[in-house]
Amino acid sequence: MTPTLVFYSQFDSFEAWRNLLSPLLPQVRIRQAADVDDADSVLYALAWKPPEGFFARYRNLKLLVNLGAGVDSLVGRNDLPAIPITRVSDPDMGRMMASYVLFAVLRYARDIPAFERAQRERRWHYLHPRLPDSIRVGVLGLGELGACAAQELVRQGFDVRGWSRSPKRLEGVTCVDGMSRLDDFIGASDILVTMLPLTPETRGLLSAKRLALLPPGACFINVSRGAIVDQRALTEALTSRRIAEATLDVFDREPLPPEDPLWQLDNVLITPHLASVAIPESAARQIADNIGRLERGEAVWHQVNPARGY
Repeated sequence: MTPTLVFYSQFDSFEAWRNLLSPLLPQVRIRQAADVDDADSVLYALAWKPPEGFFARYRNLKLLVNLGAGVDSLVGRNDLPAIPITRVSDPDMGRMMASYVLFAVLRYARDIPAFERAQRERRWHYLHPRLPDSIRVGVLGLGELGACAAQELVRQGFDVRGWSRSPKRLEGVTCVDGMSRLDDFIGASDILVTMLPLTPETRGLLSAKRLALLPPGACFINVSRGAIVDQRALTEALTSRRIAEATLDVFDREPLPPEDPLWQLDNVLITPHLASVAIPESAARQIADNIGRLERGEAVWHQVNPARGY
């Protein structure tokens, strides 16, 4: 029986992944779920947010590669056997996330939204530039992607602070940890960047009460998961300009419904959950290597625990 790798994603190109993986896995058939004719031959899955019940027919599944960093869609499923689950982790994903965060932070640090509004009104509007080290940027979550973004902000001269659940040390970043330090951390952030995984502990973490701790006129950036934030409270804070601006790549419902009031706010930049995605050209080798390690009885790299959330 020729082993099969089944692919599922509504956002990623099957052809791109197949064309890069096929030469690296010559003994493995690579199929989209709809084209799998022998479910028992499926030993590996490469997937992003598969629907409930997706894995039920693959009784011989041995490895799941999650096409991204977030594993919240894999929590609490009854169709997923107890197999190793890995995430795609490569430098290009870190650089992509860091560039998005840097873009969003610089946009606020240089007051670009104010100039965009002035341009629409044909109004010459001067605001004197601020020094980067006068702007406190709080990075909430210092995992692989959060640490990469924080260090890029350090290179640009910002006053970067980082919060994590457990102690971390990053050069140039003032690091604090633990829930007892969270509220003070939020209150000392002129720009707050949310980069936490979605776990039972972080769901709803940024409540209305915690959002209200941000300094008046602060800016908010979310590139993690929408469910970490009370979206209604965030919308109210943005509507009243208590929070001056927001860049939002994630939402509590995706796609964001057309009737959602966030669409109408001119102080919100909305992007469709693309701050960092897996790049086939840089990640295919890693996936093939992990399949090889599995077949040799070796531990796979970048294994995650869905119950923990990372």
